[in-house]
Amino acid sequence: MSDASYISTRRIGDATVTIINEGVVQVPATTVFPEVEVDWLRANGETNAGGLLTTCQAAILIQLGEAIVVIDPAFDDPDTPWSRHFATTWPVVERTPGLQAALVSLGVAPESVTQVVITHAHDDHFAGVLQNGETPRFPNARHLIGAADWVGNPRHEQPDGDFAVRLGRIAALGLLDPIAGDHEIAPGITMIHAPGETPGHSIVRVESGGQTFYALGDLFHHACEVTHLDWASPWVDLALMTPSRHRLIAEAIARDASLVYTHEPFAPWGRIVADGAGYRWARDGV
Repeated sequence: MSDASYISTRRIGDATVTIINEGVVQVPATTVFPEVEVDWLRANGETNAGGLLTTCQAAILIQLGEAIVVIDPAFDDPDTPWSRHFATTWPVVERTPGLQAALVSLGVAPESVTQVVITHAHDDHFAGVLQNGETPRFPNARHLIGAADWVGNPRHEQPDGDFAVRLGRIAALGLLDPIAGDHEIAPGITMIHAPGETPGHSIVRVESGGQTFYALGDLFHHACEVTHLDWASPWVDLALMTPSRHRLIAEAIARDASLVYTHEPFAPWGRIVADGAGYRWARDGV
């Protein structure tokens, strides 16, 4: 697999932002979307005959000044027990070479990473913090997560789960920082509390040279949710998600920001634009 097929890099002012696709995952639409959204996806040819929607899994690397920040190290390396198990949980999983291989290709040593941002405490956004469930992938990085996703999370009581094993290992090593509210990670890079997907869900804003980029995590799961802001997955707290979405949209349009949300098919660069009385997702190059 060529780098271009799973790695995409752009300049945002003086920042270098790289999207790394950890893998293609086909998900049953009825499992992850409300009925009204499933009907829309079917009507618009977004699902296949088996009702599966093709998604990707974006990890993001930001390099700005002295900061080297990884957002959502999603999967463990290919051909590990974790990856083999993950492949059994969805109908189709096609792994790319993965985050570690991408970092090698980009000339970035994991030891040089200064911060790791976990947008929220769902396994597909943080499993890669460890290599094969044992060794911290980024041993010198502070690992940041929304405090509401860590403090009091009932998954602490599931000792064999990824939350307790993987994030618990990072915490035990003194590398985990629960963050309450908005937080400047480094000059020009800000972690923004955007609850809804989970109580502690966060997005990340990069500002440099008059340009802006946002890593949105799971603020949206599909582009149609930008137009239909009341569409969200069954587990989402829509009362929290709605103001989070409105805040981001207002900022993004005002700044003409470049955006990426985690599960958009690769390469996922896009923008939110006004469309009549509402909004729509404008995928770059489409």
